[in-house]
Amino acid sequence: MKNILIVLFLLLMTLASSQTHRFIYELQLKMDSTESDYQKFSMILDIDPKEVKFYGRNLLIADSLNKRSGNTDNRHVDMTGQIVKRKINSFDHENFINIKFGYYTFNTHDEMKWKISDETKNVQGYILQKATTTFGGRNWTAWFSKDIPFNEGPFKFRGLPGLIFEIYDTKNNFIYNLSKSQKLSGSYPTHDFLESNFGTKAIPVIEKQKKKLFLEFYNDPFAVERNNFNKANTNIKINIGGKEIHTIDELNTQTRNMQGIIRKYNNPVELDKAIHYEKN
Repeated sequence: MKNILIVLFLLLMTLASSQTHRFIYELQLKMDSTESDYQKFSMILDIDPKEVKFYGRNLLIADSLNKRSGNTDNRHVDMTGQIVKRKINSFDHENFINIKFGYYTFNTHDEMKWKISDETKNVQGYILQKATTTFGGRNWTAWFSKDIPFNEGPFKFRGLPGLIFEIYDTKNNFIYNLSKSQKLSGSYPTHDFLESNFGTKAIPVIEKQKKKLFLEFYNDPFAVERNNFNKANTNIKINIGGKEIHTIDELNTQTRNMQGIIRKYNNPVELDKAIHYEKN
């Protein structure tokens, strides 16, 4: 949580202005809940007078490079499944997610009830207070500061009387830590990488359709490559992950391997929405 660049009295003076307050969190997550290794991601929480957005910093970097060069050559695909947007003081979320070559959006209501403890700790001069909640099939512990008067936090976590500095589930599959903050003069436009994914506009779906898309991908993750084989009159070569595929049997082997990977890394932050993939 080092290098948190928050000057409290300046923050209080600008709460009602058109400025955006950007908080950067380090997210550590286990792609496979049975392993001890973490993947690390830098995530951004943007708070402006009307909206709150949470997304990966790599999306912002790619967008910044495109704006600088005047093209759309730089792209990034989110791997966290944690791109969300909400109105200020709302638990209604617009979610964005990549599923193979498509980009989709769906709406959820994610109200959570907090139990605030009297327990506190001092971290770099900030008094953090403990709170707990249950969300997404996991139990969570948060540490928030009343000194920073935003009732917001990373991902969908919000509703406490102060900014969330730390939050983690009790099994430590997901750990968020505030690392620094910035103050922007206005709202940063995200339409090129959040509401759409570098030219791919988000398609609205409902939960049932989203589940169907994931299952279709799991059942045949190389459907496009398989279609090319079926159309070809002669042997063709297809590259998958650096490996040349020459036959349908080889493609079927790659399909089973990919299905194993999907099952292995099926550890979403909202565990109660995890899709059950059957071994074929």
